[in-house]
Formats: sequence, structure tokens, C-alpha cells
Amino acid sequence: MLLKTRGIVIRSIKYSETSLIVDVYTEEKGLRTYIVSGVRSKKSKVSASLLQVMSLLDMVVYHRDDKNLARTKEIKAAHIYNTLPFNIKKSSVGLFMAEIIQKTLTDPEENKPLFEFIFNVFIYLDQTEENVANLHLSFMIYLMPYLGFMPSGEYSEKTPFFDLKEGCFTGSPEDAILYIKDPLSAYLGQLMKLPFHESHQLKINKTDRKQLLNEILKFYRLHIENFSDIQSHIILEAVFGG
Repeated sequence: MLLKTRGIVIRSIKYSETSLIVDVYTEEKGLRTYIVSGVRSKKSKVSASLLQVMSLLDMVVYHRDDKNLARTKEIKAAHIYNTLPFNIKKSSVGLFMAEIIQKTLTDPEENKPLFEFIFNVFIYLDQTEENVANLHLSFMIYLMPYLGFMPSGEYSEKTPFFDLKEGCFTGSPEDAILYIKDPLSAYLGQLMKLPFHESHQLKINKTDRKQLLNEILKFYRLHIENFSDIQSHIILEAVFGG
């Protein structure tokens, strides 16, 4: 059947001389894989640049629940980026978020609130004039409830540790290895309280930001089965200096 849906490109790989295989997180059917034939040929009506990672699409696709690989009928931009592709800091954050999505949203299940969240995050990333150095950290925190886990409690003088295994702030972590301590636990507590679009208000140096990212990734590994290593954070470290 023909299905109309919005989509977010999270991976795009070459297939044959002129085609692409793209993983798209769709509004109507969750994560889906499409083959787009002839898109890399000179006569194609669809530009291959439209299918780059992070692209926001309006699509008409041939859909069958029993098929993992489908074809597309129509593709056009749902939002044309003005700054994201040309700003190395923004594009680095966007690629990191796309990789997180790829590694965590593996099921072909509809989740419209989650789709709306991710869609709006990329639009915000494109349009904001604020510092985006903390945006990937905030994104990972706000993504957690959709994945079935979330930090609980609040940072305080009485609860200055964050127990990664139990997922809560505590005064005495059960496992001395699996916890976050000051000042990283304080930064985590602040990010949990800040709306996504206000993450720039957190004042954190590049060394602590890098360490906090590693701790949040550790939290993901503990709570998501088969969560594989992330590679794009290396680019983030190079771009933001840590």
C-alpha cells in the first residue's frame, strides 16, 4: 500500500552505481529501510543531497509490514536547513544525535511523540543562535524516557552521587565503580532541570563536558541491551576541544 509519512534520515549508504539505501525514522511506522533507485544519476528527479543523514523528509512510500526493505514513490524536503550543514559545530552535534538514534531506535514501531521530539530537535539545532556545545548531552537525557529509563531524584548536598546502575541520585552508591560524583553529578542534575532549548545555560568546561558524556554513554550501556560503541563523539571532542 502507499503510505504518506514524514521521516528523518539517520543513515545513508551507496547501493550499486546510482542508488542509495537509507534508514529513515518515520512518523507513521518507526524505523524503516528504503532503497532509492537512480537517485545518484544525472537524470534523477530527486537529489542525493536530500537523502543525507539528518535530512527531514515528506515521503510517499510503498509499505508492507512483512518487508524490511521498501521502495519510495515520492520524496521532498519537509524542512530545508539554513545553517546546520554549513556549521561544523551544529553538524557534529547532529551527526552524533543521528548515531544515537540509529543505535537505540531499532524497532519498526510507531511512536509519534518521539518522532515529533526528534524532528523538532533537528529544526531547533538548525535555527538556534545559542551555543550548541551542551545540546547532545541534553538530547540524550530527554531521549531516555522514550527508551524506558530515566535518572530519578535530585542532586543535593545529601545526594551528591549519581548511581549509574540504579539510575538515581544517592548519598551512598551501592557500587563505588558505577557512580558519578561532583562536579559531574551536579552538572547532570542541572541538565535534567533545564529545558532542551536552554541547555546553553549550563556552564561547564570542555574537560568536564567530555567526562560527563562518557558517563551518560555508560548509563546507556547499562540500561540498553546490546548498545554498541558510539564513534561520532570523537568528532565532537575534536570540534569542541573536549
